[in-house]
Amino acid sequence: MKIIRQRVDGVLLLNKPVGISSNAALQKAKWLLAALKAGHTGTLDPFADGLLPLCFGEATKFSGYLLQSDKHYRATMRLGITTTTGDPEGEVLTERPVEAGCDAVTAVLPRFIGEIEQVPPMHSALKHQGRPLYEYARAGVVFERPPRRVRIASLDLVECSPPRAVFDVACSAGTYVRTLAQDIGEALGCGACLTGLTRTAAGGFDLRQAHTLDTLQSLPPDARLDLLMPPDCLVTHLPAMQLDPADATALRQGRRVETRSGLAGLVRVYRDDDFVGLADAAEGCLTPRRLMAT
Repeated sequence: MKIIRQRVDGVLLLNKPVGISSNAALQKAKWLLAALKAGHTGTLDPFADGLLPLCFGEATKFSGYLLQSDKHYRATMRLGITTTTGDPEGEVLTERPVEAGCDAVTAVLPRFIGEIEQVPPMHSALKHQGRPLYEYARAGVVFERPPRRVRIASLDLVECSPPRAVFDVACSAGTYVRTLAQDIGEALGCGACLTGLTRTAAGGFDLRQAHTLDTLQSLPPDARLDLLMPPDCLVTHLPAMQLDPADATALRQGRRVETRSGLAGLVRVYRDDDFVGLADAAEGCLTPRRLMAT
């Protein structure tokens, strides 16, 4: 059956299943919604599941603001085993006895809270000379990567029965939880890898709000669209400003408009309930930054 594509604007909070890539999940949702344009807000590895916000149409203009947001995960770690990828998709590199008990695991976690440095894994999508690192890794090429600073806001042990341990982590964008698990394992003297990873929250959204692909597929086409959140849900952390119709039109035309709001920096702009877009507020003026199409 031929799919008639349509303009779809909004955000779908997807509960990505284990076993497929983020892009495959995106393409499936895009097909089910018959959407013209779509993008996601940060990948989850195929072995991972959980919250994956998907953006459609005009919402893709604001996806970058969620890419840089903090994330929350529940991670399952296997002590005593290291793999080439730091997760169950890689080949086993080492196997060591696990002498650390739950007290030792609990005691070592505070070392990793706060600002820490991580060496990005070779099996990652970071670019080197225009190519993702995983392409080099698959070709057997390994080189030094400079460490990057990330922030671990919290790290809590929720289950422990060595060699298995489960922890919750809240971290900044760009944190590799499998690298965190590897580093915890090395601090315990036995090594470790991830065996499971679930993203539980991102940018103010929670996994409990998310929908599965099976749910999406089970609904009639019109009901699927009802699951979408409006594009401005991605930028609710920014202050909001109301404009009168004339100023809203001027801003949409790319012109600066005067304001007496007293706000400074990036703001959300509305005409009544209509989201106009984002603008820079400074010195009594608004300058358009990123606007919704009319």
